[in-house]
Amino acid sequence: MGNMMIKRYLKNTKYVKNSTSKQEMEKFNAIVQLFEKYADRYEFDYLMIGALAYQESGLDHSKKSRVGAVGVMQVLPTTAADPNVGVAEIHKIENNIHAGTKYLRFIINRYYKDEPMDDLNKMLFAFASYNAGPAKVRSLRKKAAGMGLNPNVWFNNVEIAADKVIGRETVQYVSNIYKYYVAYQMVITQMKKKEKYLKKKTG
Repeated sequence: MGNMMIKRYLKNTKYVKNSTSKQEMEKFNAIVQLFEKYADRYEFDYLMIGALAYQESGLDHSKKSRVGAVGVMQVLPTTAADPNVGVAEIHKIENNIHAGTKYLRFIINRYYKDEPMDDLNKMLFAFASYNAGPAKVRSLRKKAAGMGLNPNVWFNNVEIAADKVIGRETVQYVSNIYKYYVAYQMVITQMKKKEKYLKKKTG
């Protein structure tokens, strides 16, 4: 599954930035401890949270959307203030990452925890919901089922319905996050190999 996704989602990089260039990795490394902290607290892979943040803001905490979403995770103040999230002062980068990660966990627990999906698809559907809203994704799953597609699988299934109903934005959004995630995984793996080699050489 992983190799198939790498082949498909790294083949077309038209819509994806180079998240692993030297400059972009410096931005990532500057806040990676916050991704690790809150990913650990809410039981996520920290690279998935980093990939989501990169798609949302390019890791630029000064970014503000036209609808009022702010910071690295592009969290709406109303979302952060909701009792299900309840994180104040999201203009602070740590609180922003906390709020975005907690909201993602809320989405999974509320809408996908008991669905017959594997963990990867729960994440992919949560990303789609983070972008388009859970109600919209619910209707897309129904549409997919009506088209004879698997409503519990995002790639090559519900994403096809999404493309037909709401256009490319959410499809590209989820695709990009997965690309960034795979790219981060590859970089971290290479770094660990290099560290192991150097340790062996000097040891």
